[in-house]
Amino acid sequence: MAEPISLFQWLCRRIEGTGLKPSIRKSFPREPMGISLSFDNLSFTYRGAEKPAIERIRGDIKEGAFVVIMGHGGAGKSSLCCTANGLIPRFFRGDYRGRVLTQGIEAAGAGVGVSDLSRIVGLVMQDFEVQLFSSNVELEMAFGPENLGLSRERIGELLDRYLPFVGLGGMNRRDTATLSGGQKQRLAIGAVLTMETPVLILDEPTTDLDPRGRSDILSLAADLKDSRRTLVMADNDAETAADASRIWLMRQGVLIAQGPPEQLLADPGLLQSCGVKPPPTVTLFESLGWPGRPLTPEEAISEIRNRNLISPRRDGKSAPPPRAASRGGPAILETQDLCFRYPGSSVNALDHIDLAIREGEFVALIGQNGSGKTTLAKHFNGLLKPTSGRLFVDGKPASSFTRHQLARQVGYVFQNPDHQIFAPTVREEVGFGLKVLGEPSKVIERNVEEALAATGLAGYGERSPFLLSRGERQRVAVASVLAIKPPVIVLDEPTTGLDDRHQQDSLEMLRNLNRQGHTIIIITHAMAVAEAFASRTIVMKEGRLLANGPTRDVFSEEALLAKAALIPSPLARLSNRLGLAALTLPEMVEELKA
Repeated sequence: MAEPISLFQWLCRRIEGTGLKPSIRKSFPREPMGISLSFDNLSFTYRGAEKPAIERIRGDIKEGAFVVIMGHGGAGKSSLCCTANGLIPRFFRGDYRGRVLTQGIEAAGAGVGVSDLSRIVGLVMQDFEVQLFSSNVELEMAFGPENLGLSRERIGELLDRYLPFVGLGGMNRRDTATLSGGQKQRLAIGAVLTMETPVLILDEPTTDLDPRGRSDILSLAADLKDSRRTLVMADNDAETAADASRIWLMRQGVLIAQGPPEQLLADPGLLQSCGVKPPPTVTLFESLGWPGRPLTPEEAISEIRNRNLISPRRDGKSAPPPRAASRGGPAILETQDLCFRYPGSSVNALDHIDLAIREGEFVALIGQNGSGKTTLAKHFNGLLKPTSGRLFVDGKPASSFTRHQLARQVGYVFQNPDHQIFAPTVREEVGFGLKVLGEPSKVIERNVEEALAATGLAGYGERSPFLLSRGERQRVAVASVLAIKPPVIVLDEPTTGLDDRHQQDSLEMLRNLNRQGHTIIIITHAMAVAEAFASRTIVMKEGRLLANGPTRDVFSEEALLAKAALIPSPLARLSNRLGLAALTLPEMVEELKA
């Protein structure tokens, strides 16, 4: 019996039978090798846009380099990434000028298509979910190499290598629809890794990954360098960029600066002008007037010891008690022996959860991808119902509430705001929930205006939400929940895809809502966000509670966090090693000065 072949292989054989060659085997004129990507006076303006997305970009990326592109939201990072494999201008149309050479091939040259370049450039887009379409993990991972005509044996080898690497080992037959957001991001990265292209471009690849997953993806740089493969990553995290061979800084479509990390990351003014948060260790030393500009906690400790700047009271031991305790109001959400199992699964996604969240708390839910954070949060407003156990809302069984009544108690903002936005205008979107609940028009109008003002969207009422930035759409989603005025607001990854300024704006908005009496629950992989804003942190692992307590206490236990694939932020790690109570930069500056 003949070995099954892919559709691509079948097409290639049919084409060969006609005497023609499939386009992917074309021979293109190449320039001298040694340079993976070359941008020559490149500009691009999207069709219908008034300003260029990228403008006069010049620069070369060498083979084996690890380059991190940094810049504010809308700086042009994603657009630049999409020029390397021809998505711009082949798929995204507009005014394209200049040229891009990918492994010596002109990406927008005559006769060169996106499919041709797919053998050279692997791209994981910022909106990674749009790249997933297969029914299970194995099929998704195998799709690329199968369509490159690789043998079944070779595809099996690639799956065996990359499934464990991206943390999806043993999940071959898992339905992609049942994966968590972080697991989907891992899958999108894995599906590109299996193609083993000479150039790998990752656009914000770790937004939904736990810290250990982020570390695993960054380990790619060393592996790729050994094989002279190139890694380009759009990412605003200074800890990521510290390991790069070069950094490209962008602002408003223009490449502002190129250079090594030790040069650019040590310039807070330059970084901030591009909407990038400087390394906290650099800002700390600058704020205290200390010499040196360390990029990592390890470098900071070395500088402190070598220059005898202070005398650490401890070294790697638990920090003092928390700087502030959680509020002690009555329980507004409570679970008793809560279990949940997804249909068709043989294991519990939630395993005997006993938890109480009190009125007025600001709580962070953290844990590795697939640990059950979102599953637990979806029980709070009835999106999921327990397989066994009980859930109480404001002291009453959740089963005693109608769906509308529960919506008035607990508002839920999805990880991707586009999953809950559909109305033609911001005003209609924000008022939709109130309309469904049957509120009179005057109440709807008043609540909508109050919600828009509270989220910084006053004056946005008649605008289309689909034409807003990611951060603005996130605010629209929050406003649509806030208009109902629920006592509890749950937000799944509220900072995903936002640059530093928009992250801070969104989090300050949540802090203000918390001060007004709302109970805030955030699911986050950004450890610095949990450290700075949450009064209490809950750590989950494999559907169970691993830790639950004041945020400072939780982040002092680095060994415990490591069991959940979590790593405190650089500032928290430095604070732990110095024996400080601080978890934020202002607190640390104040504590060290005192």
